Amino acid sequence: QVQLAESGGGSVQAGGSLRLSCAASGSPISNLDMGWFRQAPGKEREGVAAIASDGITTGYADSVKGRFTISKDNAKNTLYLQMNSLKPEDTAMYYCAGTKSRGLPTRNQYEYDYWGQGTQVTVAS
Repeated sequence: QVQLAESGGGSVQAGGSLRLSCAASGSPISNLDMGWFRQAPGKEREGVAAIASDGITTGYADSVKGRFTISKDNAKNTLYLQMNSLKPEDTAMYYCAGTKSRGLPTRNQYEYDYWGQGTQVTVAS
């Protein structure tokens, strides 16, 4: 069974940066397509960024392109999300997710089988 655990959330001023981490156990992440999702109160869960098992192919929501970078370290079995130039509208609970590799960086939450518990990101204006 794959288990995912996020960390790195917190409170930051607008324009600041945070790096989220997602430690995986139960499977090498080299075998997984993975993604970051977020959900703000009263809103649908949104796919923010995704990375295929190759670690090269990525995809981003338009709202975060140029500001967020998804990456992974297979040796540490960890997924990352570097978030720069944060805005108040980035405030949400952030979740990492994984699924058996199809080689596609999907941001469709229904295609993911494994989920972490989430880490809160709050951006003050």
